[in-house]
Amino acid sequence: MKNSKIEWTDATWNPSTGCNKVTAGCKNCYAETMAKRLQAMGASGYENGFEFTLMPERIDLPRKIKKPTKFFVNSMSDLFHEDMPFDFLDRVFNVIKETPHHQYQILTKRENILEDYFTNRKVPKNVWLGVTVENSKTKNRIDILRNIDAEIRFLSIEPLIGEVGEIDLTNIHWVIVGGESGHKARPMKSEWAIDIQRQCNEQNVSFFFKQWGTWGEDGVKRSKKSNGRILLGQEWNEEPIYNIV
Repeated sequence: MKNSKIEWTDATWNPSTGCNKVTAGCKNCYAETMAKRLQAMGASGYENGFEFTLMPERIDLPRKIKKPTKFFVNSMSDLFHEDMPFDFLDRVFNVIKETPHHQYQILTKRENILEDYFTNRKVPKNVWLGVTVENSKTKNRIDILRNIDAEIRFLSIEPLIGEVGEIDLTNIHWVIVGGESGHKARPMKSEWAIDIQRQCNEQNVSFFFKQWGTWGEDGVKRSKKSNGRILLGQEWNEEPIYNIV
């Protein structure tokens, strides 16, 4: 549990760590790099590096936080990983339900497991449920997400590594877009991001532009900070309307 540098959340909570690659967007995974670095430093919880690992000792951490907090769940893993037992997931969601003063943002690339888990379960009202979309090949995840009854449904189109094309944002409340960072980052073309912003505007969906990443709007490789967050002449920090339970 720690404060987060991620622009669209307050803190991170990782009841599991580690993952494995499932689509092209995973190629330069920041979490894998960080996990191996933490393992080398001897950090608690990263003894297994980036192998999927349950962290039951972290389950109750949100209960100890009294200040209403927006948590990104599993910044260092995927909550719906294929090795995640459903009974452990039940424990995670029990904590979420019992801490309604917090909001929990959950993001997955494993939409089929997400769908399976919620077939006979309800999504707590304080959960923002999202899927990652990296290009046109992965936008099928949106169709599964839109049919799950969640208070907030969102897309993380990051890293945006290819044109997404036309997208149906029915029942989607929020879209985050960002380029890839790191020395092996793949460039994001400005027209891809601009086209997504246009569609959000046309379909009345909140739009958040997170970053250009390593490659700037001008196609020059430099630090992420130097490239900034300006798209179409402004920063886009829109968020969906959420009514606290």
